[in-house]
Amino acid sequence: MTTTSLVRAELARLTATPLARLAFIALMCVPLLYGGAYLWANRDPYAKLDQVPAAIVDQDAGATLDGDRVDYGKDVAKEAIDGGDFKWTETSAADARSGVRNGTYDFVVTIPHDFSAALVSAQSDDPRRAKLTMTTADTNSYLASTIAEQAGKTMRTAVAERVGKQAAKSLLVGLADVRDSLGDAVDGAGQLASGATSAKDGADRLADGTGQLSSGASELAAGTEDLPSQTAQLDSGAQQVATGASKLASGLSDAQRQTAALPSQTKQLDTGAKQLQSGLHQLRDASAALPSGTSTLSEGATAVADGNAKLADDAAPFLASVQQLAAQSPALASQLEPVVEASTVLDADQKAQLVAALEQLRTSSTTLGTGASAVSTGIEDLKTGSAKVAAGASDLAAKAPALTSGIQQASDGSDRLAAGTSTLAAKAPELSSGIASAADGASTLSNGASQVAAGTSKLAAAAPTLSSGASRLATGAASADDGAKSLASGLTKLESGSTKLADELDEGRTKIPSSTASSREAQASVISDPVKVGDDNVASAGNYGAGLAPFFISLAAWIGMYALFLILKPISKRAITAVRKPLRVVLGGWLTPALLGVVQMVALFLIVRFALDLNVVQAGPTIGIMVLASATFAAIIMALNVLLGSVGQFLGLVLMLVQLVTAGGTFPWQTLPGPLAALHFALPMTYSVDAIRQTMYGGSAATAWSDTGILLCWLLGALLVSYVVTARQTRSRTLRDLRPSLIG
Repeated sequence: MTTTSLVRAELARLTATPLARLAFIALMCVPLLYGGAYLWANRDPYAKLDQVPAAIVDQDAGATLDGDRVDYGKDVAKEAIDGGDFKWTETSAADARSGVRNGTYDFVVTIPHDFSAALVSAQSDDPRRAKLTMTTADTNSYLASTIAEQAGKTMRTAVAERVGKQAAKSLLVGLADVRDSLGDAVDGAGQLASGATSAKDGADRLADGTGQLSSGASELAAGTEDLPSQTAQLDSGAQQVATGASKLASGLSDAQRQTAALPSQTKQLDTGAKQLQSGLHQLRDASAALPSGTSTLSEGATAVADGNAKLADDAAPFLASVQQLAAQSPALASQLEPVVEASTVLDADQKAQLVAALEQLRTSSTTLGTGASAVSTGIEDLKTGSAKVAAGASDLAAKAPALTSGIQQASDGSDRLAAGTSTLAAKAPELSSGIASAADGASTLSNGASQVAAGTSKLAAAAPTLSSGASRLATGAASADDGAKSLASGLTKLESGSTKLADELDEGRTKIPSSTASSREAQASVISDPVKVGDDNVASAGNYGAGLAPFFISLAAWIGMYALFLILKPISKRAITAVRKPLRVVLGGWLTPALLGVVQMVALFLIVRFALDLNVVQAGPTIGIMVLASATFAAIIMALNVLLGSVGQFLGLVLMLVQLVTAGGTFPWQTLPGPLAALHFALPMTYSVDAIRQTMYGGSAATAWSDTGILLCWLLGALLVSYVVTARQTRSRTLRDLRPSLIG
């Protein structure tokens, strides 16, 4: 008997009677019914989700945002219903809950009363999360509950995107306003720096002038320190002269009667007159420049006082503005700091730099305010001191001409007195005849001496005032010099601080990105939805049914072979006895189910591809792998039957159940428990499922060839087992071989 005759005989046996033919046809249809019906039922369940009943309960009370009424709950409900992803029904809370319990709705989405208020709170000082309550009942369908969770996540994503976009727009508008305000602050700080530079230059010149004034006033005070004692001595001498002149006049009157003693008296008089003349000449020379000096001093002191008063008046508003800016800068920094901290546009380094700049603004503003206060106090002290100096200098200038005039008159009188006493002394013997004229001259001398005495008295009285005024002038000039130096130092700090303030404000402003209304709209969209998931499917199944097809095709091939071996004989016992060629017998026993498997697999492919319209990228290779899988499964089940008989047939069922959970046809094999995951790589259905996936979806050809090689190894291994057992039976029989099989 040949292999072909063995196949023909087995097929003839299967169709020998009507009942046998009916059983044969029924078992041939088992894999078609199993694979086709299951894939038909699960072809594309996600396309029918709009038939899944679901309820939505809107209890949202709404809220107010930027003065406008918002009702996010109503918007969410409308978008869900209009989207049509499920068969939505908007209803009450009581109806929705009872509907979930009795199966009217598979799940319920409840929008609570504070939903909008919670979303709006994101822009307040007390933010809180909004909630969507998902009510499910696994008694309706566990998968429906899982789908409901995904629906809730989709709603959450949509709401988060909308609210995030609104919050991002508010933040970006705030940053734009801050950037504009910083621009104004930069301009103001620049003007402050420019004014501080000008004020510093003026303060430097003022410090130079007050230094010269202080030096001159000190010299004047030193020069006039001995003036009171000197003028007192001068006054005492002048009084003595006046007294002597008076006595002279009286004596000359008596001299007319008493000329006997005149020569000796005139000689003494001449000596005293010359001494008086010498002293008055020295006093005249020393006080000749006093009027012009005191006048110049008075003019200079008045000019300084006027300049200082003008400086104080002009600087007062400026320093008040500086103090106001210094007082407001920390508040401005405090207002800006939370805005920077809360920004989602800036990265961590940019936030740290802005916070450091704001802290420097606080420190600089404090230094600026302290310097401005010191400058204001110094200017007021300078104004008061220079006014006192001007008053003293003016008083001194007013009295100086009278003093110098009296000294000049006294000097002129002493000249005449000296000349007269000389003549008198020289011509004393001849004086008797001119006593009358001398008496007249003595009377004149007495009058002049009285005037000199009056002038020296005024000079002596004014000298302490002059000396005191010069001392006060020196003190005021020194105070003015100190104030001017403090002013210059404070303005130097003010210039440095305001320049640094302008630079750092400008630097901070440039770190805030500029934006327009349109760009802020785009930025807010990106911030609210920063990640877009692209679809780059290397190999696409198309729908849920196509995703399950490789697994159920492989399972149908195994079930088909298992069912056929219920009526097929694994090997012919008569052929073993008659032919005694084990290879021919094994091939004959295997080819019959293998050929029937080809018919089953081709029919199943036609159902999958055309009846169910599932996409198949590579039709020929897919059919080839299906046929190879069926032939491999036939060889494995035949080997189990040949080796173990009816126990092997039962093990074929057990092996199918094990592969049902280890082949990785539904969930990824990595989710299996450890022992089952190990079996995943050991059993043949794993490789048939994977190979059909590669050819059906257009995957890796190399992987498909690798899977095909492993299936061929299983095929050859199973045939080898059958061959070894059959070869043993051709040589000898055991009692077990003669025992009738439960399956015929």
